[in-house]
Amino acid sequence: MEEEKLTGSEETSAAKANGLSEVNRAVAWDGCSVLLDINDGDRLVFSRLSPSASIKIGNKKCSLRPLVGCPFGSLFTVETGPFGPHLSRSAPSSTGNCVEEIGKDEGQSVNEIRDNRSLIDNNTAQSLSSEDIEAMRSEGATGDEIVKALIANSSTFEQKTAFSQEKYKLKKQKKYAPKVLLRRPSMRSICETYFKKHPQRTGFMRVDTLSMLLSMANVGPYSDALVLDKLGGLVVGSVAERVGGTGYICSTYFGTVPCQIDIVRMFNFSNDVCARILQAPFNDLSPLQNTPECAMSDPSDVGPGSPETAQPDPSNELLQDGDSMLDSRDISDDTLTGQKPVKPGRKAPPEIVKSWKDNGFTSLIVAAPEMDVESLIMDLLPLLAYSAPFAIYHQYLQPLATCMHKLQASKMAIGMQISEPWLREYQVLPSRTHPHMQMNAFGGYILSGIRISNSNTGGVIEDKAA
Repeated sequence: MEEEKLTGSEETSAAKANGLSEVNRAVAWDGCSVLLDINDGDRLVFSRLSPSASIKIGNKKCSLRPLVGCPFGSLFTVETGPFGPHLSRSAPSSTGNCVEEIGKDEGQSVNEIRDNRSLIDNNTAQSLSSEDIEAMRSEGATGDEIVKALIANSSTFEQKTAFSQEKYKLKKQKKYAPKVLLRRPSMRSICETYFKKHPQRTGFMRVDTLSMLLSMANVGPYSDALVLDKLGGLVVGSVAERVGGTGYICSTYFGTVPCQIDIVRMFNFSNDVCARILQAPFNDLSPLQNTPECAMSDPSDVGPGSPETAQPDPSNELLQDGDSMLDSRDISDDTLTGQKPVKPGRKAPPEIVKSWKDNGFTSLIVAAPEMDVESLIMDLLPLLAYSAPFAIYHQYLQPLATCMHKLQASKMAIGMQISEPWLREYQVLPSRTHPHMQMNAFGGYILSGIRISNSNTGGVIEDKAA
């Protein structure tokens, strides 16, 4: 056993010496980005763990220090101790399924015919006053104990149906015993969070649309993907997550100002992955070395993720004051290992640009709803290798239909189709499985196809041979 402990210590020392690639990414570490899910999706907050990081839940401000070292997926509850409110890790329990508990405790059947028609909401059913609740808190009572006391002192709780009792318990639990779920920032969680809170910042892109966009562009390991991302870096980060540090991601732009890809920092990428995310202007990639019309600095062509329009929103709940994910002064997990961090989006080296010009890109993804899609694709498509797929996202159908007609007339691509993603969310509960009452019926449109050779159109190989 002693030899095993010594070996483990040596491995830990070697991991620290090697840097970020040996960090255990199954647990949260100091300096990493996390997604905090409060009360089962009622509130979603991005934050970066640091000694001074904190979160305000209700009227209580809790430090995020207890989250360091805990595995992603851990559940925390807000408790009050001698030094004030704090987050305490708790084991997941089945208390949320109150229907089974009620049936066991009271011997009642879930299918028993009962209703709430005789209940009158006149605020007299609860005998426990707010002063009594504050007295319980001062005595050190936990949130679960307060919820049990509220149920015991409710004169109408026993008369409610099993489903109404469950809703009552969940409502009181969210108020007096809030829970915080530690989630890992990923393509899905980041996209869902932005779509729920601030969809305009990511072009109203839904998670199923993003997944279809990557699939239609055939993004995978060892891909060389050309991406025009005007959505703050959501698409670039998603491509990098799928490539996994094996290929290259080129984030291109028109003009002199690069596209902002600040959302990439939320993915907690290692140095190996960040080194694969490069930026290069279209003029450096184009064999003709000319500036197209859409490269002019027109304010209308600036996407929501560009520096000219990216203004901080004080009402943004996604980013807490002082713990902003988009602050370049935030410490990185690379500094903890003594390794110099590699920032994503560095300028592409000339030798890699030359390789792209000679061989072409294997995938093309365009997500720039504010720009002229027709002009963009006519400029970017020649940079693709022959038989390489492309995918274009837009909120509306007409720009993609016009672009598709232009490509058909120029005979630059085949297999083109415009897809409309469709997603329906379901509530899955005992005896209550049905589609959600409120859903988003619009997920944008995607134009996909495959680039082909045409003697009438210039391309990477023809231009070089000429």
